[in-house]
Parts: sequence; structure tokens; C-alpha cells
Amino acid sequence: MAAPLTDQEKRKQISIRGIVGVENVAELKKGFNRHLHFTLVKDRNVATPRDYYFALAHTVRDHLVGRWIRTQQFYYETDPKRVYYLSLEFYMGRTLQNTMINLGLQNACDEAIYQLGLDMEDLEEMEEDAGLGNGGLGRLAACFLDSMATLGLAAYGYGIRYEYGIFNQKIKNGWQVEEADDWLRHGNPWEKARPEYMLPVHFYGRVEESKEGAKWVDTQVVLAMPYDTPIPGYMNNTVNTMRLWSARAPNDFNLMDFNVGDYIQAVLDRNLAENISRVLYPNDNFFEGKELRLKQEYFVVAATLQDIVRRFKNSKKGSVGPVSFDSFPEKVAIQLNDTHPAMAIPELMRVFVDIEKLDWDTAWAITKRTFAYTNHTVLPEALERWPVGLLETLLPRHLQIIYRINQGHLDEISALFPEDMDRIRRMSLIEEDGGKRVNMAHLCIVGSHAVNGVAEIHSNIIKTDVFRDFSELEPEKFQNKTNGITPRRWLLLCNPGLAELIAEAIGEEYVKDLSQLQKLNELVDDDTFIRDVSKVKQDNKEKFSQYLEKEYMVEINPSSMFDVHVKRIHEYKRQLLNCLHILTMYNRIRKNPKAPFVPRTVIIGGKAAPGYHMAKMIIKLITAVGEVVNKDPVVGSKLKVIYLENYRVSLAEKVIPATDLSEQISTAGTEASGTGNMKFMLNGALTIGTMDGANVEMAEEAGEENMFIFGMRVEDVAEMDVQGYDAMTYYEKIPELKQAIDQINSGFFSPKQPELFKDVTNMLFNHDRFKVFADYEEYIKCQEKVSQLYQNPREWTKMVIKNIAASGKFSSDRTITDYATEVWGVEPTDLKIPPPNEPREALDETARALREK
Repeated sequence: MAAPLTDQEKRKQISIRGIVGVENVAELKKGFNRHLHFTLVKDRNVATPRDYYFALAHTVRDHLVGRWIRTQQFYYETDPKRVYYLSLEFYMGRTLQNTMINLGLQNACDEAIYQLGLDMEDLEEMEEDAGLGNGGLGRLAACFLDSMATLGLAAYGYGIRYEYGIFNQKIKNGWQVEEADDWLRHGNPWEKARPEYMLPVHFYGRVEESKEGAKWVDTQVVLAMPYDTPIPGYMNNTVNTMRLWSARAPNDFNLMDFNVGDYIQAVLDRNLAENISRVLYPNDNFFEGKELRLKQEYFVVAATLQDIVRRFKNSKKGSVGPVSFDSFPEKVAIQLNDTHPAMAIPELMRVFVDIEKLDWDTAWAITKRTFAYTNHTVLPEALERWPVGLLETLLPRHLQIIYRINQGHLDEISALFPEDMDRIRRMSLIEEDGGKRVNMAHLCIVGSHAVNGVAEIHSNIIKTDVFRDFSELEPEKFQNKTNGITPRRWLLLCNPGLAELIAEAIGEEYVKDLSQLQKLNELVDDDTFIRDVSKVKQDNKEKFSQYLEKEYMVEINPSSMFDVHVKRIHEYKRQLLNCLHILTMYNRIRKNPKAPFVPRTVIIGGKAAPGYHMAKMIIKLITAVGEVVNKDPVVGSKLKVIYLENYRVSLAEKVIPATDLSEQISTAGTEASGTGNMKFMLNGALTIGTMDGANVEMAEEAGEENMFIFGMRVEDVAEMDVQGYDAMTYYEKIPELKQAIDQINSGFFSPKQPELFKDVTNMLFNHDRFKVFADYEEYIKCQEKVSQLYQNPREWTKMVIKNIAASGKFSSDRTITDYATEVWGVEPTDLKIPPPNEPREALDETARALREK
């Protein structure tokens, strides 16, 4: 158990972890015991570690509630423009520690739990990850919510409360096996169900034309039940809301059709309606055109827009006199996180035209000013294209609206380019080749006033390639918003040693203004600081080594270089290239065991989409290579290969602070941005990577000489596409590559099934879209440079400090500030909402101050 902090340590930690007052600690202990007794109905004799976690979670949540209600009152008083972030994924991870940090309660909670004779880390480990996302897109949404609250924006996250999140990954005999993620099994202390705000969502049916206009009738109704989760800003008393919808069958669901006595079956069939929010689709960068998925997409959109319109009508100003929707875009900004919520555009049109009786042109003008769209990928297989037949069955009215939107859009284009039939075909929302489909990205572009990519290079590719016709037509619509990460979770929470070291060096203001990390440049040659940074990293590595040894029964050399590649498993992310480097190192050690070698622990982790055969083969190959390498006595402790099982947010928080080398090696032009790369940079890892995604801007900020950049650039890849990529030429001319591929091919790593990896090598030779062999040679040379620098700890750490100092740009606070001012038309504020213990007058005062500002 951790020893209590000395006074000196407490003083050191006060700044960014909150103050330990005697009364604070006493109050927290009282709250803890009260919840154990009254909420969980247990005493200390029978309570389990999970009960203790829940008691603490409820105690911390008590500190949120007053601020949460206050924030909503404050928004009602000031009636700001509200921002709605629509996303099918919110990859939140755990909530307890993040909440303690943002409320400044962490030290007091640590002390209270210590005095109660419990271990804080054990309790934190009891919490289930809220895995309501696949990877980058969902985690970005979570970071954005944190930043929007920290910047005092009246913002709401809207999504689906999946009963089962991203699957739990087990590795059995080297293969990925999926298990259901029953994350709600023990309950979720952070959410509040709001059955009183339940809303109907319609499906199927038909459209009737009448004098009053179109009517969508004979629909099947599913109810959307909201669950609210508080999202606290950092130390500013703002608590925003994430509202996730759960599907419920209405009480008469199917019973009408069954009035022949099969009441039991009718009740059982209610599941059909409730399946909508049952499970998250575990696909990353791949479009699966399933009816259930389209239902999910429309479900979240229809419920959310009813909520938004209700809130608009009920606002302080809206509640006086008749509602005019003219001011809707002044009060509402809706951000579409990729095309998944694209149905919001025809749905808002349906609400305006069919229900609120606005004329088409007025409704369309308002709709376009309200929506903005973020594109997250350029991979063609990831772009959503829904079959017209499916839309016609499931959402007949919306298909009509999409056709009408398209007609107006095509009329404009043919007026500008009357002869250019090819352009008209390319820009249509309806694609005709290979069955009629609705191109959702085109719908988003046409229905939004702003479109952005998520890194400079990605935004340029969108403009000059993927959506070139659209950007030529409306260049002012296209923007860039480079992604960011929240420094609260990705530094304070996961790497307290480094966070405190930085606070001692430059003060604690950097937590809300990450650009202040530039001040660390003054300490690049400071021997004490270099030693301290190096020690923090070593401590993190020791701790993670213990975790790995416990979980994987493999002895880890904590002074080896931790070379880490964690992300979704996908051909474009090129885990295979990393695997070939492992084989090359292995073969070099075996060929010359006495030669000097910089020891490495290569850690690879990530989930493969369950239906993605090649990704699953890649996992099997890496684990098979690990089996051989880790048991080879010639290699000893020089090289270890670990496949991290079930990579998720809470595991990322452990591995990232312990990493020396971060692998970001996608083929140039395929990774939209990446945010893992930013997390590693902030936590003192050096990057080996291609000039792709945000790596480009990281190199701009830190200097290319402070990263390990290799491989083809976007223009080289384009040139190779024209000339043709021939894998065989590389195989024949590079002996080490040939040796590695021959080993895989001959069954060296799968002696019982020599043919096991034929699919992998066949792909590498015959249809490798991501050109692994073309970058192999440069990658290996670059890795040699990495090893060389690692032998000089002082120079390595100096480069680490330069990287940390340059990572300020990659705060999600900066990203959200850019969205706020350039897309949503709102201003971030550092105004603090008065805490709940201050009288109501203080709230009115602050509201007045904001209005005058």
C-alpha cells in the first residue's frame, strides 16, 4: 500500500491534483461511508472491492451534480449559442480519475481512501471502460467533450448508449477471439436515465401526399430513452452533458398484430425494436451497409433533432411569443462527426417542411447554415454509400427529400457547367454505377456550410483529390482542423510524474494552455531536468514491465528500448512492416550473436474488425513470430515481442507513458491524422514515422531532425501508382527482406502448418495497396539510427524534451477553439461558473458579466 505523502510531496502535488484540506478529506470519507451504507446497502464486513469503487464513484459524482445543475441554469439564463456534437461513437474509457482531476479532488480522494485503509489504484481498476467506440474517431469525440467543457462552451455530445461496446479481444493460440463487452453488467454510476424525455422515432411506412404537403404514415415507432452523463471542464465548475439514446419498444409494440392470442410472442418480439442500441458495429475505416446500422444512424439523429428543436423552442427568448426559426443557426451549431450522422440533414428538412411548415427554400437555407461536417478518411472502402432500395423501405420520406436536395444541387451545377455531363455525374448525391446508392459524403458537403479534414495534409487531399469538384465550386467551404488530445487525460491522469515535473519547471498553467510547453525549450541543456525526465520515463517503464510480467509471464528487460505500435489492426497502418523489422533484427542477432545490439521490447497491440480476414492473419503472424523470438536462447533478453491483448483506453493510459519509440508508419496519404502519435509525443516518446497525417505537423513543430522520418511522401506514392508497384523487384534485390519473407512462406514460424501465412505473402506480392516492400529498406535504416541514438541517453532525452516542448499545438483545446471561432461562431470563455455553495445571485451576476462581455 502506498505510504502517505510527506508534507513536501503534498506541497509539490497540490498544484495540479487539488488541495488536501482536513475538512475535504473528512467530507469525502463521510460521503463514501454513506454511499456504502445507503446506496450499496453493505457494510465493511461484506463489501467487495467493486462496492468500494461504486461508493467512491457516487461520492465523487455528488460533487458533480450541483455544478451540473448550475451549468444548465447558467445556460438557460445566458441563452448562448449551443453546439451539438453528433457522433455514433464516444470512446470514453474510465470516468472516475478524470472526474477527480477535473474537479481538483484527486489528492483529497487519495488521502481519504488511504485513511479508509483501501488502495486507490485497486479501486480505479474495478471500473469498466466505456468502450463505445472503435478507435481514433470515437476517442477524438471524447477528447472534444472534455475541451468543450473546459473552454466553457454550451456543448452537448449526442450518441447511442450501446449495451455492448467494442468487443473484448482475447488472444487464444495466437488468434484473435471476440467476446461481448457487457460493460453495463454491474451498472454505471456516471449516467442518469431520463425516461421523462423519451421520444418517438419512426421507421418504415409510406408517404401520403395531401393539400398540407407530404405525410409519413403507417410507421413503426421505437422510443428513444436518454441517458445523461456529466462532462466536467477542468477546474471551471462547468459540467456539460453527453446524452446517449437507448432504444425501447413502445408498450403496444407488435401487440396489435398479435390479437389472436400469442401475447407471449408479441412481448418477446419487443427485442426487435430494442436491438437498435444493442451493439456497436466493430468496424474501423470500413463501411458495412447493414439495415441495423442504418437504423442506428437514423435513430440517434431523429431523437437528437427533436431534442435540439425542443430546447430551441424552450429557450428563455423562444418561450416568449411565437417561435421563428430564422434565428435557428444563430442559436444552434451541429457538427457531424464523419458521415455516420448524415441523415440529420434530410431529417432536419423533414422537421422544418413537414412539421413546422416552413417553405423548402427557407428550410434549406437554415439547414445549410446549421450543419458542419468533419471528414475522417480518404480510404474508398470507408465512405458510406447507402442503397436506394434500403432507404426507400426504411425511410421513404427521407429518400424523397434527398432526391429533392439532389435535384436543386444538380440544377446549380448544370447552370454553371451545362456541357459537363461527367462532372454532373461525379457530383450527384445519387451514384448509378453498380446499383443506385446515396453518397453520404456528398450529402454532408452539400448540406453543410463548412467541411473539414483533420490534419493539414488530409485536408489538402480532400480538396485536391477526393472532393475536388466540390472544393472548386465552393473553395471557402473547405477548412482544416488538425486533431488534438486532451492534456488532462493524456498527461495529468496517465503520467502524473511527468505532469508534476513540468508543473515544477514552468508552473501549472500549461494544463489549460498547452502551448506553454514551449518554455521547456529553455531546459533542453539543463542536466538536472534531463536527469529528471529520464527518471520519470524509467519509473514508468519499470511499472509497465511489472504489469507485462504479471499479465504475459514474459520476463521484460526494463532498460531495453520500448518500441510500441498500438492502434487498430489494418493493412494501411502497416503492422506488417513492423513485423518485417522484427524478423530482420532477429535474423541479425542469430547470424552474429556476439555483435553489439541495442535491446528492444517490441509491443504491438490493437483489435481487428471481426470480419477482416487479413487483419486477423496479421495478428496471428505477429504472435507466431513472438512465440519463436521469445523462446530463442540465442536472442535472450536482447529482443522480446509482446502482443498486447485487448488494447483499449485504460490500457493506452498504461503503455503510452512507458514508451520510448512510437511507430506511426502508415503509407503516406492514408492516415487522416492519427491522435495516438500526439499522445506519445506529449508523454516523451520519439516518433518513427512516414510523412502522413499529423506526423507532418509534428515534424513542423518539433523539427524533422527531432523525429525519425522515412519512406515515400504522398507525391512518391502517387507517382508509383502511375508507374505501377512491383513487390517482386524489392524482394529480389534486398537479401534481408527476401530472408524474412521466405521464413514466413516456408512455415518457419508455423512448422505445424507451413501454408498458414500464404494469404499474407500472396497479398504482399500481388495486391498490396499499401506498398510495404517499397518502404522496407528506408525503414530498416531509420531504425538503425534510432538504436544508435538510444545508446546516448543524454542526447535521446534532449530530443524527448524538444518533442514535449513542441506538442502544445496538439491539444484538443486548440482544435476546439479553432472549430468554435471558425465554424460554430461561438467564443471560448475562461469565466468560472459560481460553485453550488455560492448563492443564486452569484450565478445571475456571472450571467450578467457574460452578456456585457
